[in-house]
Amino acid sequence: MLKTLSIKNLAVIDALELDCGAGFTALTGETGAGKSILIDAIGLAIGLRADAALVRSGNDRAEISASFDLAAGTPACDWLAAQEMLDADEPELLVIRRVVYAEGRTRAFVNGAPVNAGQLRELGETLVEIFGQSESQTLLRSATQREILDDSGVAIATRTAVAAAASAYAQAERALERLRAAGERDPAQLEFLRFQLGELEALGLGDDELEQIEAEHRLLAHAGRLLSEGAQAQELLYGGENSVYDQLGRIQSLLDGLVPLHEGFQGVLDATESALAQIREAADDARRVLDRLDLDPERLADVERRLGAIHDLARKHRIKPDELNTRLAELREQLAAAGDAAGQRAELERALAAALQAWRDAAARLSAERRKAAKKLGDAVTARVRPLGMPNAQFAVVIETDAESAPRAYGADSVRFDFSANPGQPLRPLARVASGGELSRVSLAIQVAAMSKTSAPTMIFDEVDAGI
Repeated sequence: MLKTLSIKNLAVIDALELDCGAGFTALTGETGAGKSILIDAIGLAIGLRADAALVRSGNDRAEISASFDLAAGTPACDWLAAQEMLDADEPELLVIRRVVYAEGRTRAFVNGAPVNAGQLRELGETLVEIFGQSESQTLLRSATQREILDDSGVAIATRTAVAAAASAYAQAERALERLRAAGERDPAQLEFLRFQLGELEALGLGDDELEQIEAEHRLLAHAGRLLSEGAQAQELLYGGENSVYDQLGRIQSLLDGLVPLHEGFQGVLDATESALAQIREAADDARRVLDRLDLDPERLADVERRLGAIHDLARKHRIKPDELNTRLAELREQLAAAGDAAGQRAELERALAAALQAWRDAAARLSAERRKAAKKLGDAVTARVRPLGMPNAQFAVVIETDAESAPRAYGADSVRFDFSANPGQPLRPLARVASGGELSRVSLAIQVAAMSKTSAPTMIFDEVDAGI
């Protein structure tokens, strides 16, 4: 529960200290007195988006501090424990501080530890719920009424099962549509697909052939250079006039005469002898490579023709050469689907029917849970709205189920809030009968009743008495 709120340099507020007692607190005042600024301050403390324009004119920053009393085992306590931010001395106390700078940046601290905006929002959702002035109007929407009912007493697993079943049905329906489209292709289009498939099959491109043939082409295209420069390198290493091997041999002879005179040359001699062996080995390797080179000009012509055919067909299909085999597989699948459309259609139709039945079963379970929750919510709202100046008010949640409904993620039900303010007046849809003041009071009662299971111990209502 919110315990204290401290504000400095926020909008019209220079400095303010607010203490909140247990239970209900009302803040009243004339328009422009700063009530909405207090709501903004609490929003900043729980991680809502900060606006630098809120910093009081002439100051470089605004600062908001909020302290909360925590009960053990609450979601807020669990979050703090997981983040290792519980105060070891006072685990029941939480202090949040947020600083908004005039240049736009913000900083936030939880029990003295810095946190980012995302972390602060996560924690804030477990602490405070803020209901704005527009809540009573959104209450008139059918989707909002359904969500309120579901949140008040329908298991999340039940709702998730219906949404998953609706998604599975949609996927099966799309698969059947694709098959129907494939089976209804124009005969000329199918003939063109067969022609394209025949070209690709005639090419007969192997899985790794393109990479191999490109490597071979690079080799054959540089035949002259490989032979001439390779032979030159081999002669410079060994065998040619004044080769590296011969020069190292002369150095070795010189060192043989110096070692007896100074042992320090022994290391130089050893390195030279090692170099001689490596040069000889390198020259032998070069000769073996040259001996194995098979640089047939006719083979080069064959390779260039093969590469040309591959690239020509890739350009024809407007794809990269390495995508030709993928395209081949796609064409085969398309023709196979067109040829076996009847058999596959029967199978997909059975799958679609099974998906529809699965959704209807899940939707029926959801409807049953909604009817139980509707009675409880109706009674709870009625009990809460009567003390708000309407002692004879009646509130009910009406559920209408369309047994023939197409699968929808939220089930087969339409949910409607019905209301009667006076004795003898029949229950009618809330959107038609509630005046502005009645709607504000019903909205408050619904919010309190529906939020009775909430993990947020502090609820803030901004002008819920509008129209009263």
